[in-house]
Amino acid sequence: MTTRLAERTIAVLGFGNQGEAHAQNLRDAGLEVVVGARVGGGAEARSRALGFPTLDLPGAASRAAVVALLLPDEVLPLVWPAVAPALAPEAALVFAHGYNLVYSTLGFPERGDVVLVSPAAPGRVLRASHERGETVPGYLAVHLDRSGAAWDLAAEYAERLGCAPVWRTTVREETEVDLFGEQAVLCGGLNGLLTAAFETLVEKGYAPEMAYLECIHQLKYLADLLHERGLAGARGSISATALFGDFTRGPRVVSEATRAELRALLDEIRDGSFAREWAGEVGKGKVWLRARAEQAAAHPLEEARRRALEAGEERP
Repeated sequence: MTTRLAERTIAVLGFGNQGEAHAQNLRDAGLEVVVGARVGGGAEARSRALGFPTLDLPGAASRAAVVALLLPDEVLPLVWPAVAPALAPEAALVFAHGYNLVYSTLGFPERGDVVLVSPAAPGRVLRASHERGETVPGYLAVHLDRSGAAWDLAAEYAERLGCAPVWRTTVREETEVDLFGEQAVLCGGLNGLLTAAFETLVEKGYAPEMAYLECIHQLKYLADLLHERGLAGARGSISATALFGDFTRGPRVVSEATRAELRALLDEIRDGSFAREWAGEVGKGKVWLRARAEQAAAHPLEEARRRALEAGEERP
């Protein structure tokens, strides 16, 4: 392994899901890490409790030769006018997601590299895997290679972070695939399907607790199979009745109309429509988003989950 990072202080700006994991894993790998967080916030308190030198965002940025920008997508452009002047002209920047590289107009230091190191896992999984001596896959991309060694920087950062294997990609590809995965499957599509399935059973008079356990609780077991064995392997582990239902009814759920919507979602990501819509919501203070999240949290399936837990039919 090179000593490129070992000779440089790394500032982790943002101490949320990804930031906390990055800071801890990099420190475990022998690197000098400082944390930038909002003064008086919970992130600052957590960082100090874990023993990190902790400053405000510009203060941490000014201390480092490598700055990992791990703030939320919508927050970074707001704080950038304060952070950017604190960066050294040669400071290298590391992003964990390409959103602001594609959809915003951040100005970067004159001579520093800008790279993307994106773990294919949430921060808590990245950290837990590291503590077990395991790795998670990751994506590498270079946005600006001013030193001629930006790919080396990205590769070493990923190695010390605990990402392996890694795939070289582009910033745009990572951004568009990540957003599509969130919207079509991991968040939007999955949550919508689970809610609709629960509601369908309850509307027909079935017990909410059973609807929850069957359509939501058991998903973990199938997800574990998919993770371990892939689609074909998971299908080889279910009953013939379930497999017949998979092949005959699955295409009715994910119909051609659904596929058309998936293509539309991807088009909106690629042409910037989604980013503009999200920027509009941020500009309005995220009022609609908070109200929608509160409404979803009050859905009857949450009460069904609570009753199922209390009955001892499920464990947290």
